[in-house]
Amino acid sequence: MIKVGLILGIAGACRTDELVNLTVDDIEDVGSSLIVKITNNKTKIPRIFVVTDVGNMLELFQKYLSLRPPHVKHKRLFLYYKAGKCSSQPVGKNTMGKIPSVVASYLKLPDVACYTGHCLRRSSATLLADAGVDITTIKRHAGWKSTTVAEGYVENSIVNKTKIANQVLVGTTTSAITKNCKCKRK
Repeated sequence: MIKVGLILGIAGACRTDELVNLTVDDIEDVGSSLIVKITNNKTKIPRIFVVTDVGNMLELFQKYLSLRPPHVKHKRLFLYYKAGKCSSQPVGKNTMGKIPSVVASYLKLPDVACYTGHCLRRSSATLLADAGVDITTIKRHAGWKSTTVAEGYVENSIVNKTKIANQVLVGTTTSAITKNCKCKRK
């Protein structure tokens, strides 16, 4: 459940509520990818995102779905697990919101309590920005209307800082520096 929640949360820049309300009918397995429809969200504007089979993500999803008990009467995707068994009880907002802190704990990151459900949305925006995706695409992906809001979700990551440093330093030559220098030479 944690792995599937993490994959869907980051792939779709999902809010915790969107993951909680996701149903088995909102996901279409088309063989080489999953098409995920977010219909029940804060903005009331439906979004669609795709999960491709990078790193066997589809296999993880299919395995998770196969563990679903046949007697479950609701369609919610995420079900509660205890002692290695899947129950029919749906996962709530608090459990879903703890996924990032569980992952941070597993990775032995500092300040585990700082990793909230909203980290999935922030991570998605930051990963896209680090890959060089423009702000319009990031806004469309996450369902933001405001550029300011979208930019607020993009963290200043070390990956991005390194790219910037390489662009500045690799593109810099002595002649470029001297041409742009306003000081007088003796």
